[in-house]
Amino acid sequence: MATEGYKRKLTTILSADVAGYSRLMREDEAATVKTLTTYRDIMTELIKQHRGRVVDSPGDNLLAEFTSVVDAVQCAVAVQKELQARNAELAENRRMEFRIGVNLGDVIEEGDRIYGDGVNIAARLEALANPGGICISKTAFEHIESKLPLGYEYLGEQTVKNIAKPVGAYRVLMEPRVILTEEIEKGKAVPLWRRKAILAGGVAVILVVIVVGLWQFYMRRPSVEPASVERMAFPLPDTPSIAVLPFVNMSGDPEQEYIADGVTESIITALCKIPEMFVIARTSTSTYKGKSVKVQQVSEELGVRYVLEGSVQKTGGRIRVTAQLIDAITGHHLWADRYDRDIKDFFDLLDEIAKKVAIELQVKLTEGDTARMSHKTKNFEAWGYALEAYGLLKSATKENVAKARELCEKAVKLDPEYAFAWGALGAAHAVDAAYGYTESPDKSFTLAVECIDKSLKLDETLPCSTGVKGRLHVMQGQFEQAIAVGEKAIALGPSYDIPCILLSLTMGYAGRFEEAIALIKKAMRLNPCYPAYYLRMVAHNSFLAGRYEEALEANKQVLEHDQKGGYLSFFAHLGLSAVYMELGREEEARAHAA
Repeated sequence: MATEGYKRKLTTILSADVAGYSRLMREDEAATVKTLTTYRDIMTELIKQHRGRVVDSPGDNLLAEFTSVVDAVQCAVAVQKELQARNAELAENRRMEFRIGVNLGDVIEEGDRIYGDGVNIAARLEALANPGGICISKTAFEHIESKLPLGYEYLGEQTVKNIAKPVGAYRVLMEPRVILTEEIEKGKAVPLWRRKAILAGGVAVILVVIVVGLWQFYMRRPSVEPASVERMAFPLPDTPSIAVLPFVNMSGDPEQEYIADGVTESIITALCKIPEMFVIARTSTSTYKGKSVKVQQVSEELGVRYVLEGSVQKTGGRIRVTAQLIDAITGHHLWADRYDRDIKDFFDLLDEIAKKVAIELQVKLTEGDTARMSHKTKNFEAWGYALEAYGLLKSATKENVAKARELCEKAVKLDPEYAFAWGALGAAHAVDAAYGYTESPDKSFTLAVECIDKSLKLDETLPCSTGVKGRLHVMQGQFEQAIAVGEKAIALGPSYDIPCILLSLTMGYAGRFEEAIALIKKAMRLNPCYPAYYLRMVAHNSFLAGRYEEALEANKQVLEHDQKGGYLSFFAHLGLSAVYMELGREEEARAHAA
């Protein structure tokens, strides 16, 4: 091709195609085309999210370009992880795996199209990749080696079709681990500068090994068995994901159990307010309380990469907290510390632990994030009452709500400026009003409004108080205000499941059933050990949306929960009866109605 009049530029090219495409088409053309269309749409959206553009997509191929090598490789990893999760839901012979090649090179640009060796090399690298894998050029590797927490395996200089010179290639391992960049071949002369660098590196490694060995010997923190991404119950989120295990009460006094529970809850609360993190709800991690579980098990069951664990011991006016952060994928301890503080410094300590975790997970904290971590009270007793009340409210029985209300009243009496306690008190009054637990629901509603308004006046960043305010708007039929407030609550606490559930209820009342279902499923991912009523909400909204098969499956699961003592079977039978009627299965509908 003559290049005169054409524009040249340096760009990053991503080339992808389907491994075994001919076999898939031969066995089932319609299903293959359907899957390919879905996967191509997913890839296109991820490419846009990573600031790239699709250049062309003929047949089973896709060609894209990026201005940044980092963006291109991050996108390739995101694509492979998303498609891996999607393939897990398909029969093994119908799974569609892409090979991806990434190259940084010079290309010729003509309109929206690009040509040249830069493109051809990306296509050749793609052919070197394993199905579901990524292969990048040496030029691309040199731009990302120290920028992305990934592993790489050097494949050597590869002779590829129609390219004059061999191409240096690396396989991307997609998970952080030791980087394999060794290029020294047996018998190959090594320059003096390189020998010095290797020697210096060797000395440094020896020193590190000695230090780590001593650290592990004296601190007794051996590496843990790595978790398997393939065995995880849920796909790993794109953002840093963490589960905070229940802190252990080391005092030997059962009366101090609430302190350990409070430490766990407070750290989760602080981490949940950071937008860049994915945090499992305490409802799910509390299932491990009092059990001897492996970090590997927690990671695989909850679908998270990092696990935080620790212990608490209070003696007189002092408190000791230990904590350690573990990367479950590599099995390495990232950070561990022990704190001995006066009770008056306790809340600063909790914030300090949360900040250390965030920084270790390479989450950049803004001033707003730091400010929102504050617990807004220095009264240890008030904090204990409010945290206990918050736990009781999650079950919402009449007895528990009454007890929670009593505890919150004690908390705000001890510290009238404690926003969280006022919010919990408002939530208790709201439940009283909604469920008719008191003689005057109208009075309970008025008290709920007063308490929530006071809570948000003291601290407008509280996600749960904001979510309850949205619920109060619903009770007045003010759906537009309720939706706006509910969306704000989720923005304030992206990893909280409760604001998602509250907004889902609002969307259901407003007739926006699909959005309600999406919010419930988000809550279920944040809280994998979700209560049965989450499933009931999925069933109800699916029914109203006309998705009867999904409603049928969800109602069956609700019934299973009832058989385990987790829910009232009345709701499951009622839902099943309605669904079977819509499906024309009258006999089954009558059986459940009976």
